[in-house]
Amino acid sequence: MDNLISLLTGLSDSQVRAFRHTSTLAAMKLMTSLVRVALQLSLHKDNNQRQYEAERNKGPEQRAPERLESLLEKRKELQEHQEEIEGMMNALFRGVFVHRYRDVLPEIRAICIEEIGSWMQNYSTSFLTDSYLKYIGWTLHDKHREVRLKCLKALKGLYSNRDLTARLELFTSRFKDRMVSMVMDREYDVAVEAVRLLILILKNMEGVLTDADCESIYPVVYASNRALASAAGEFLYWKLFYPECETRTVGEKERRRSPCAQKTFFHLLLSFFVESELHNHAAYLVDSLWDCAGSQLKDWESLTSLLLEKDQNLGDVQESTLIEILVSSIRQASEGHPPVGRVTGRKGLTPKERKIQADDKVKLTEHLIPLLPQLLAKFSADAEKVAPLLQLLNYFDLNIYCTRRLEKHLELFLQQLQEVVVKHAEPVVLEAGAHALYLLCNPEFTFFSRVDFARSQLVDLLTDRFQQELEELLQSSFLDEDEVYSLTATLKRLSAFYNAHDLTRWELYEPCYRLLRKAVDTGEIPHQVILPALTLVYFSILWTLTHLSGSGASQKQLLNLKGRMVAFCELCQSCLSDVDPEIQEQAFVLLSDLLLIFSPQMTVGGRDFLRPLVFLPEATLQSELASFLMDHVFIEPGELGRGHSQEDHLQIEQLHQRRRLLAGFCKLLLYGVLEMDAASDVFKHYNKFYNDYGDIIKETLTRARQIDRSHCSRILLLSLKQLYTELLQEQGPQDLNELPAFIEMRDLARRFALSFGPQQLQNRDLIVMLHKEGIKFSLSELPPAGSSGQPPNLAFLELLSEFSPRLFHQDKKLLLSYLEKCLQRISQAPGHPWGPVTTYRHSLSPVENTAEASPQGYPHSKKRRIEGSSRRHREDTSSSQEESLPLNSIPPTPTLTSTAVKSRQPPGGLEEIEEEEGSESKFTQGQPLSDTQKSSFSSPQHFHTPLNPSGPGLGNRLTRLSLMEEDEEELEIQNESGEEWQDPDKHSSPSEPGLDLLDSTELNVEDF
Repeated sequence: MDNLISLLTGLSDSQVRAFRHTSTLAAMKLMTSLVRVALQLSLHKDNNQRQYEAERNKGPEQRAPERLESLLEKRKELQEHQEEIEGMMNALFRGVFVHRYRDVLPEIRAICIEEIGSWMQNYSTSFLTDSYLKYIGWTLHDKHREVRLKCLKALKGLYSNRDLTARLELFTSRFKDRMVSMVMDREYDVAVEAVRLLILILKNMEGVLTDADCESIYPVVYASNRALASAAGEFLYWKLFYPECETRTVGEKERRRSPCAQKTFFHLLLSFFVESELHNHAAYLVDSLWDCAGSQLKDWESLTSLLLEKDQNLGDVQESTLIEILVSSIRQASEGHPPVGRVTGRKGLTPKERKIQADDKVKLTEHLIPLLPQLLAKFSADAEKVAPLLQLLNYFDLNIYCTRRLEKHLELFLQQLQEVVVKHAEPVVLEAGAHALYLLCNPEFTFFSRVDFARSQLVDLLTDRFQQELEELLQSSFLDEDEVYSLTATLKRLSAFYNAHDLTRWELYEPCYRLLRKAVDTGEIPHQVILPALTLVYFSILWTLTHLSGSGASQKQLLNLKGRMVAFCELCQSCLSDVDPEIQEQAFVLLSDLLLIFSPQMTVGGRDFLRPLVFLPEATLQSELASFLMDHVFIEPGELGRGHSQEDHLQIEQLHQRRRLLAGFCKLLLYGVLEMDAASDVFKHYNKFYNDYGDIIKETLTRARQIDRSHCSRILLLSLKQLYTELLQEQGPQDLNELPAFIEMRDLARRFALSFGPQQLQNRDLIVMLHKEGIKFSLSELPPAGSSGQPPNLAFLELLSEFSPRLFHQDKKLLLSYLEKCLQRISQAPGHPWGPVTTYRHSLSPVENTAEASPQGYPHSKKRRIEGSSRRHREDTSSSQEESLPLNSIPPTPTLTSTAVKSRQPPGGLEEIEEEEGSESKFTQGQPLSDTQKSSFSSPQHFHTPLNPSGPGLGNRLTRLSLMEEDEEELEIQNESGEEWQDPDKHSSPSEPGLDLLDSTELNVEDF
């Protein structure tokens, strides 16, 4: 054993990570086994001591001296074994653990902490001391998640045993702050374990956690991670609710809680939510407490009794919160998933959970059907309270109205619903009421006729009121505020119900259209009346289209609907120039939706009979839509306001509205309703408004490229042209490329270039076309005759240079020659080249070849190193031949050829290589080498070729070079395989993969 311990101790200090990890794991497991043996020895020793004491306490007649002697010998033997085991454990602990618990490898540190935790739990008499606990306390600050997790799990095992907590007081006082702070750990699983550890401390060590410690944990119940929020909810339950609402057990079965205890629970829940002011939505608090206090939260009898009590001492905020808690608990029980923003990570419910969910749904429906009319009657005056109560119908099992014969409660509910709708005009209440009535208007229900009759009564009431108020408005020249408010409220109610119910038979289109026509012609109609009237006409057209799409419609009906739609589009087009921004935005939204619905897409799916309804907007309407987008969506950031609290909330709402407008416009582009060239008005703001609309514009760009790649590329170029022209008109041609706006344009061009992706071969023609069109635009306007100034659009070449890395080398040459031909028509002062032309030439020069995108998307750096090494080797080995080498001659094969030169090439192949390599241009031009260059090229350091490739003369540098470049050469072969599109008669590029210098089949040994 000593030899094994010595071996493990030595290996645990090894520089080799695998040895160190394996030996540490073996040593710690060996230590754990020794701890178990020591524990058994301790138990045997205690038994021996009890037996000895019992034998010694016997009387002289009953005492057996031989028995006492054997027990003493046994104790001595056990003591020796224990000392031997403790010596082994001490050697392992000091030789391995003390050094490896802070190892650089987190896996080794985690092994050490996990094992010491098991030692403390199994053999607490020896290991549960501060001298051992300090290692866990120090490691709580470890930077790796797994190590911190092992620390917390080890401490959970200790704090879960109430008998051991008395020995942890000093450790707790020393490291409590760290354990509390770990609730905010960036790793969710670590934070969850920290909260569970604090729950154990709260249960088993009273008074240790102060109010300040607990208050730092309470906000976690609103965390987005459900596991963490649920753990924090359990802590909150044990801290605040359990002491006041403790449930006693009888016969291991939980007795039903008293109503007083339940009301106390809800009062405490209310006070925590309202007074803490940590969040605005109680649904997240309910979800956090659901796992530990679900039975209390599902006590809907106590909740409804609290709400219906006459002498309750609840304020307005508390009543609203209690209603929200009621709705949230019912939704959680009925749907079984957390609120929006929290994800459990589970794919579905188990059969047992589905059974519980179905039972809860029946239970809550049976309880709330009789009480819902009473709740609506009590809170019908408060829109904030009545809206969530109307949403309860979403979670009911509505068949219970029939099966349990509860139709009388249905009648009461319909009466209360009508009173609520007539009393309120808030959109949230009207939408909830319309949706609740929609759920009941299912023809499959036996009570459908009753609900349909109630709906007809309600719509008749609203329609009669609307007709009466409309006549007063059209006939009167002046309306007071009450009349305007009444008409607006009626229109809002009708609009909300038209959204969910088919009100076509009430023929609301004509009166609403007359109202809107008067508003457009005279401008005397208040804007608050126009908004719901627009929505009403919109829903009328859609419901009519629904009827005609489902049955064989006549040509007359189709043309009638087409006429209504065109007339309404003209009204919306007129509203786009209204002074009220709300009317403008509403008209834009409705117009974009109608144009999309009545686009050519409506005939897809065997609906060719709807072709007469297809409508395409005229050029004037398209331009007005684009102008509206520029004025209302792409607003300068400085105009948005920078307030806090309510201003921030308002700013976010405005941003969502602008995103909605932009999304509607982009859909019109992608579905062919608007000309695709209009997308340039959107794409040119891609970079400037990337934070606000980047995702929408990027998706539009991607879809447009899928529709027509060539056209999309032209639109990108058009966007840059438009931006450049606008800047040119504002600032003039002087020093244009130094302006911040021009720098932003370069960033936009770079983003456009990146949007082409890694498919270089697929985009080759598009990029070349883009460059040619850009060159034409940059030289389209010539400078004045006799002037040496540059053309006004010449700076556009700098924007084109951002697309140059996407070009192939052959295309760069062609574009360079094309640029030179275009420049020949322009007079230019000799010796003073224009800056943009120089920049653009540089982006197309062969030097930039190493920066061009690889067809296969491989990194460029390796290719550059390979080219550089092969080029240097070619220069070294053939310098003497190249000193007087003519450009068009075929070089003789040198003694040791470079792998790049040795590749099979037709005559003239070296010519292209030498043109691409700037380092060899001096030699091809016949310039002699200087003495320094000759000495450097002829020095022995440049020739690392051995006389015998397999002999001892092989240089180490050449060996390292071959080994390092072997993988890179394989990668280069893959790179070159992507260039098979080139003409096979042309020569390969200078970056063609070199052959292994140590390959005996490539090196001709006899030449040496």
